[in-house]
Amino acid sequence: MHGEYFQAGADVAITASYQASYEGFARRGLSSADATSLLQQTVRLAAAAREDYLASLPAEASAADARPLIAASIGPYGAALADGSEYRGHYTLDDAALAKFHAPRLAALLAAGPDLLACETIPSLREALVLARLLAQYPTACAWISFACRDGTHTCEGQDLAECARALDDFGEIAAIGVNCTAPEHVPSLLRRLRAHTDRPLLAYPNSGERYDAATKRWSGSTRTDTRMHTGATAPGFAAQAREWYAAGARLIGGCCRTTPGHIRAIRETLSLCA
Repeated sequence: MHGEYFQAGADVAITASYQASYEGFARRGLSSADATSLLQQTVRLAAAAREDYLASLPAEASAADARPLIAASIGPYGAALADGSEYRGHYTLDDAALAKFHAPRLAALLAAGPDLLACETIPSLREALVLARLLAQYPTACAWISFACRDGTHTCEGQDLAECARALDDFGEIAAIGVNCTAPEHVPSLLRRLRAHTDRPLLAYPNSGERYDAATKRWSGSTRTDTRMHTGATAPGFAAQAREWYAAGARLIGGCCRTTPGHIRAIRETLSLCA
């Protein structure tokens, strides 16, 4: 990392634990202890990047400047399958099995001391509720829950995002709610649905607008029918769209798959004019 994410203008770095799981490490011949160590190493690496960044600031930098946050990534069960299930949902596991999958990852990452958890790319309300109930076992924990959505109304599995906001409203550990790894053009509508049903801070960090092919494990094309309108893949275009997300209520704004530090830098420069 070497502080790159922070130098690009980011206020939050998400750890590289999104797809990691105890089951996946076991298939590689690693023990449970090894898996725990590797998960926690993702937090330590992010913390080292933050220290590198802070050390690079000029001596006269204001002590009041915000200290960047570290969000430990909790990806969905589908991400660990590596078959595109995070963009479909409809798992065959029941709630108990889902909780058994998520609980040790959540515990290991919290023990490493991140500032918060990023429960991200969640394709269904059911999985979000499983995570919310696990978080309730850690009263001092702080997390955001971010859904992957297939259009301007629904999660990838098909629930209305307004229903998701209402269902999560009673969980105090959830500090923010939003959408990520979703085509940029759907984000304003999704944020408006959330804003109508929750007072929590909203977040948005969509992907570039391209499609993921689970068979080839490649991103290509655009979700727009008129590709001439697709500006999200360029940093200036993505930043211009971010103005719409801000106007729709998002205050934690960034980029997901196929976006770069350049996109984050452009977002920060653009939104500095909105503050």
